[in-house]
Amino acid sequence: MNATSQLAACLADHPDAVGKVVDFDAAADRLYHFNFTASNTELDADTFSDTLKFDTWITRKLEENNCRYGIGGYMEHRTIYARSAHFDTIDEPRRLHLGVDIWAAAGTTVYAPLAGVVHSFADNDNFGDYGPTIILEHEIGGLKFYSLYGHLSKTSLDGLFVGKPVAKNEQIAAFGTMDENGHWPPHLHFQLMLDMEGKFGDYPGVCKFSEKELYLNNIPDPQVVLQFA
Repeated sequence: MNATSQLAACLADHPDAVGKVVDFDAAADRLYHFNFTASNTELDADTFSDTLKFDTWITRKLEENNCRYGIGGYMEHRTIYARSAHFDTIDEPRRLHLGVDIWAAAGTTVYAPLAGVVHSFADNDNFGDYGPTIILEHEIGGLKFYSLYGHLSKTSLDGLFVGKPVAKNEQIAAFGTMDENGHWPPHLHFQLMLDMEGKFGDYPGVCKFSEKELYLNNIPDPQVVLQFA
């Protein structure tokens, strides 16, 4: 059983455990599905390499489609990571996205979709990195797992401590601006992990394509929790 099947089975037995990550209303909000693979020829390197141009492109897509939120990314093989040396390695660049990105305005509220405690947090302040990051630890039906929230505002880290209790649907953070979120257009990187592998305040959100099967055993599809249409 892979990570997605394992977590889905657990949450199916505890449907009341799952809340919201953002204020998305399936009945009222339209959702734009972004494509950051090589097949999207509209988004060229000149655009995604320049944070301001990239932000303008994202904002225009949401406005043209009358969408409050954009979404996409789980196990998506993306071209956009060529914008930062942070994703380069000697043998094979990291291009496979492990979480889901929710694109919306800076300041958008982030909630804990499940009760838990603060596992760790950090400001991963590198170009192309997460920026301010919070990781929560959850346990439901005997299954322990973790949720990661990246590209937050710096004030989202205020008052945190390891082990701090967090309630379902409690406001925990806000989307950061481009100047504080790792230099990306405002969005939330939301990711689930069964095992933190000893990491603290950080966990890879992008891996080498050759490692896909390995990460499928640890990274569930965030849609299991998001339940976006």
